[in-house]
Amino acid sequence: MTRQDEYDAYVYDLDGTLVSLDVDWDEVTQNVAAVLRARGVDVDGADLWTMLELSEETGYRRKVEETITEFEREGARTAEKLPLAEALPHERPVGVCSLNSEAACRIALETYGLDSAVGQIVGRDSVDTEKPDPEPLLATIDALGAAPERTLFIGDSRRDYHTAENAGTAFIYQSKWQAQF
Repeated sequence: MTRQDEYDAYVYDLDGTLVSLDVDWDEVTQNVAAVLRARGVDVDGADLWTMLELSEETGYRRKVEETITEFEREGARTAEKLPLAEALPHERPVGVCSLNSEAACRIALETYGLDSAVGQIVGRDSVDTEKPDPEPLLATIDALGAAPERTLFIGDSRRDYHTAENAGTAFIYQSKWQAQF
């Protein structure tokens, strides 16, 4: 079991960890597919994240980001606060590193008054890469004034696990972290 005082900083994923965004991801996927098809991009069989990569390759990333972010922002306003959010604030610095847009993260945190407990937010659009690349997590940690090896990343997916591994941080699945509170 992880002791809270083992780390100098904590970084949380957002969706599925602190809140559950009220987003119909199938609808988002359909809308993104329509955006790309209208521009002549073949998206047959592509999932949302593959289409995001395709949008980068084909020069339509900005339009696809706008489409996804619109859904995320709306879903952040009606997000469900998850039990793990009750652990905030910590005595140590806290950040959020998410595949969601930074704006959606801010809206969700503000909705539940968690924004004052979070010192840094890095979303999908805050840096040039996204998880599992370590850059977003390392940018979050750096802004908190912490070291990767003294930071715990709390997430809910294999992508989060691989991000922590790539960044050299400790990792725990949110369900195990939640059991400590």
